[in-house]
Amino acid sequence: MAMTNGKTLVTMIAAGNREIQDFLDSDQRETPYLVIDPKVAAQQYRRLTDAFRETQVFYAVKANPQPILIRLLARLGSSFDVASPAEIDLCLSEGADPSRLSYGNTIKKAADIRYAYDRGVRMFVFDSEAELRKLAEHAPGSAVFCRLLAGSAGAQWPLSRKFGCSPDMAVELLDQARTLGLKPIGVSFHVGSQQLDPSRWDPSIAQAARVFRELGERGVRLTLLNCGGGFATGYQEPVAPIQAYADAINSAVERHFGPFRPSLAIEPGRFVAADSGVLRAQVVLVSQKSYDDDHRWVYLDIGRFGGLAETEGEAIQYRLVTARDGEPTGPVVLAGPTCDSVDILYEKAPYRLPLDLEPGDYVDILGTGAYTTTYSSVGFNGFAPLATFCIGDNA
Repeated sequence: MAMTNGKTLVTMIAAGNREIQDFLDSDQRETPYLVIDPKVAAQQYRRLTDAFRETQVFYAVKANPQPILIRLLARLGSSFDVASPAEIDLCLSEGADPSRLSYGNTIKKAADIRYAYDRGVRMFVFDSEAELRKLAEHAPGSAVFCRLLAGSAGAQWPLSRKFGCSPDMAVELLDQARTLGLKPIGVSFHVGSQQLDPSRWDPSIAQAARVFRELGERGVRLTLLNCGGGFATGYQEPVAPIQAYADAINSAVERHFGPFRPSLAIEPGRFVAADSGVLRAQVVLVSQKSYDDDHRWVYLDIGRFGGLAETEGEAIQYRLVTARDGEPTGPVVLAGPTCDSVDILYEKAPYRLPLDLEPGDYVDILGTGAYTTTYSSVGFNGFAPLATFCIGDNA
């Protein structure tokens, strides 16, 4: 049980991680900040590769680009999904070989394509003719795969509409890639981040198989199927085990491709990094809007602009821990510290916090190792970007 001095919290920190717990218990740093244990991400990576055997794993660097984490994953044999020259430089500086980098952003400046090519990157993703022509000019002879439009039903953080093209267009573009001197190797898709339904990969795998067949009839042999990321991690509610995702994807591949099974790739980010981190925040204010309102407003020193962007639409609902857990609770609205009215984390979701919670108390936000620091603003309202501390930072 936690002490109620605002410093020591109950168990259940990053799945019971004692080193993170000890760091938080002894720490006097100014909040908010994120503390991560890269060893947890390594454990998640091993769980993933155990489930997805004979599958190339491209860690999505945007989820958490901490150098120690990238270094550790590179040592474990991970490949990397990069989205910018800065992410390319990071991966190469931490020991990744350029042959293990996939430039997965479908919206790239010509200069960035050339930079990646000059640094040895030879795998690129596209979803339009204009992007394909840029790749032919600035990354000649490179391997390319086309991203398909995919539905995001079942995902808590949808990724549809902005990325991908129709299967018919993909067939034409991949055929054109060959005539432009590129090497068409396959297709990719993404069914949405924090996808709760393992069966959602099936429709996109069926579309991919059709693209493979039609191109095969034109004499273009594709070899790679990139099934993207989206593998869920537990926040407020339990999720399907990673093996269920692997089984569903492998079953769909067998059903739609038959004996002509392609090589598989995946692009996890959240599943690897989320549970490695705990974000420590502090209560700034507890107030009510009227005398007869049962809901207290709890304002933290971090909000949507400080790294919790995925609370948009209350999509990602993090687990919270306070030093007063176990005491009587009541309903709350959770909000951030800025003077923007959209800086509200949870208003509709049924969050309850201890009735005696007061300014100065710590609130630890679990599962925040992914998509927090990379979403933090550089200084909205004068608040500093979210600081990060890594346990074992000398690895």
